[in-house]
Amino acid sequence: MADSYPMQEVRPRRRRGRRLLIVAVILLLVLAGLLVVADRAAVGFAERTIAQQVSTEVSRQNLQASQPQVSVGGFPFLTQVVAGRYESISILLRDVEGSVQGRSVSMPELDVNARDVTASIETLRSGQGDVLARTVEGTGTISYASVAAMIQRPGVTLTEEGGNLAVSAPLEFLGQQFTVHGTANLAVSEGQVQVRFEDLTAEGLPNVPAAQALVNAYARQISIDVPLPELPFELAVQEVRPLPEGLAITASAQNVPLNSTV
Repeated sequence: MADSYPMQEVRPRRRRGRRLLIVAVILLLVLAGLLVVADRAAVGFAERTIAQQVSTEVSRQNLQASQPQVSVGGFPFLTQVVAGRYESISILLRDVEGSVQGRSVSMPELDVNARDVTASIETLRSGQGDVLARTVEGTGTISYASVAAMIQRPGVTLTEEGGNLAVSAPLEFLGQQFTVHGTANLAVSEGQVQVRFEDLTAEGLPNVPAAQALVNAYARQISIDVPLPELPFELAVQEVRPLPEGLAITASAQNVPLNSTV
């Protein structure tokens, strides 16, 4: 006669195995949560530290701006610290104001993005060593009010029309008031934005050589070079284009040391 064994002994073992598996999963989830919290806390600390250093750099360059908004890209952050390589660091400056050649230049926003940043753990800990960004790109706007103030002609209004910088201004001829309209050619040269008005017209203005000569002279008077303040991170302006909120500039730099700001 074959021996028989009770099945009751197998079930408790299976139950204990399931309980151990559940406990292990819960512990892993808790550990993952703690790692995420630690990772985000480290990011927050880094972002606050960078913001403080950027504020110092802005003041050193005789610029004024609101508190920088800093965002360190990439997840997880702690693995980037170990590798010594960071995907990106974004810095947003608002209400930037600076004086260049006695003229005030206002930029409502300056958005900077540094990519492929390298720095060892020892460099971050001690502050000694190289912190290098392979590329840095910046975009910002110069308010039309700042540009109009530099023109120093009463009644000049600048706007964006159809992707062009448009001007409207009063002009007097033979005791009568007319309004001139036209667009500008924009270019970047030696750290300045060149604004050149051509082919201005004025509705109702007499079609006589004297009137046209007056309009041409006025176009030259309101054509100016807009000086730009020294931008952080060695940014050099490459392009300018008109937007509804102002003249948008695009700047870039390569292999930029960031030690003074991070």
